[in-house]
Amino acid sequence: MTDMDSPSPEASAQQARATELGLVDRLRNGDADAFEAVHAAFNARLFSFLARLSRRREVAEDLLEETWLRFVDVAPRMRDDTRLGPFLFTIARNLHVSYCRSRMLEDSRSSEMTGLWPLGTPPPSPFESTVANETGDRIDRALASLSAASREALLLVAVEGMKPGEAAVICGISAEAMRQRVSRARAEVARQLDAQDERVLLPMKAVMP
Repeated sequence: MTDMDSPSPEASAQQARATELGLVDRLRNGDADAFEAVHAAFNARLFSFLARLSRRREVAEDLLEETWLRFVDVAPRMRDDTRLGPFLFTIARNLHVSYCRSRMLEDSRSSEMTGLWPLGTPPPSPFESTVANETGDRIDRALASLSAASREALLLVAVEGMKPGEAAVICGISAEAMRQRVSRARAEVARQLDAQDERVLLPMKAVMP
């Protein structure tokens, strides 16, 4: 096929949307094969999102399992024009919010209250030390320093490639607020990366003549 024969971006997008709507229709009718197709397409992405939000592998695994259970439960009641990506990430994000709220309540009853969003970076777990993904370890460390609200905004828009409007619906804010949140998060990640570079350079400067 030549370049002239290749479908345009608009045609490709229309074809992808038609495929998605077909999956939605099958899911609404309880088609197990449609569920398997959606699971294969989104499972790794959802796990990466939840792992980076929670910064704990075991938490991400539990929330991922609950996400799929919720999805199976609500799939028959989906609108026929549902967009599966935003729909699934909304479920995952809401479950993470509920998890954090429950942790906050537990912490408030203990003498070792840490708060909902710790200001400091917790000691790295084995998972945090070994996780490898497309942004690299340095950006992962910078992401971990963000508040959960900033982190989820950046993950949805910059990593998942969602439009600010789609991410805004997931997070329950306006599109403009999402754009501002992403802008601040990107600036903070850049600042953290600069700080990491400076920490590397300082020992070298100390030994230079």
